[in-house]
Amino acid sequence: MDFHLAFTPPAFTQKIKHTHSLFLIGSCFTENIGSKLKQLKFSVLENPHGILFNPISIVHAMDAYIQNRQYIAADIFYQNECWHSWQHHSRFSHPDKDSCLQGINEAIHKAHLFLKTADWIMITAGSSFVYELTKENDAAGAKGHVVANCHKVPADKFNKRLLHPHETVTALNEMLHKLFEYNPAVKIIFTISPVRHLRDGFIENNRSKAALIQAIHQLTDRDKRLFYFPAYELVIDDLRDYRFYAEDMVHPNYAATNYVWEKFVTASIHEPDRQVMKEINTINAAKNHTAFNPASSAHKNFLENNLQKVLLLRNQYPYIDFTEEEKFFSGQ
Repeated sequence: MDFHLAFTPPAFTQKIKHTHSLFLIGSCFTENIGSKLKQLKFSVLENPHGILFNPISIVHAMDAYIQNRQYIAADIFYQNECWHSWQHHSRFSHPDKDSCLQGINEAIHKAHLFLKTADWIMITAGSSFVYELTKENDAAGAKGHVVANCHKVPADKFNKRLLHPHETVTALNEMLHKLFEYNPAVKIIFTISPVRHLRDGFIENNRSKAALIQAIHQLTDRDKRLFYFPAYELVIDDLRDYRFYAEDMVHPNYAATNYVWEKFVTASIHEPDRQVMKEINTINAAKNHTAFNPASSAHKNFLENNLQKVLLLRNQYPYIDFTEEEKFFSGQ
């Protein structure tokens, strides 16, 4: 008896290579994928605004990167002894106004430069719910302004509503036109985060995800430069078990994330580069090894053998940066 229906996502018509650069933006699931890509020596820039959940905030962030918008004091607000931006994650919040602005502007400028030559953009939307400011010019934002993070500001300052799929399509479509003008060669991967937003409610979470799915497929179905990777479907319909969620029953656990990652590799990574990834994984495992006796001749031989492997990889793949591994195994 078969109690599990496996789902294999279709292969992309174009594949990701180590010579490519990847720009990732969106929910916390984006950072899980980004972390794995960086460990495997891909050129990655992820979430320059911090974690973003709704598509409108993602669009606002992309617009800031393309324009290289620089924030000023009027764009941030003071709350609970910190300065914050309505468009940024709390990791940019700071007790000092200038430090807050500096962190925001440096991240935007870096994204502006990276995005210009990026080969791939991966956009992970998490929710169709948005929070809009309810008062005109309230704390650096106009009435109706969609915020990316509420920063623990009282709930009566916001109007929460569900985006209509048409709103999402319109906003994302305008963003795509700007992106392709700024970087005509870029290819874009859309995903829906498998993280369940149960604080919105069970029914509301499903409505939210359904609205995202409808909007994104409306876009990807009509442009060959756009790809869809079914991260949400893999967790919800393939794994389909609470054993694959963390204790909060909301976030996919380590096993689920790895399962989705393996499917992503098969669907989107160029076959020769998958072999390189295996060799890099071997080096990463050796680097994470804890020596029982660091002064022993056996450990010195271990370091030397792995140093030679790193040097060989560096010569074979000069476009991959092995500086950190070379320093580690040479004892620098």
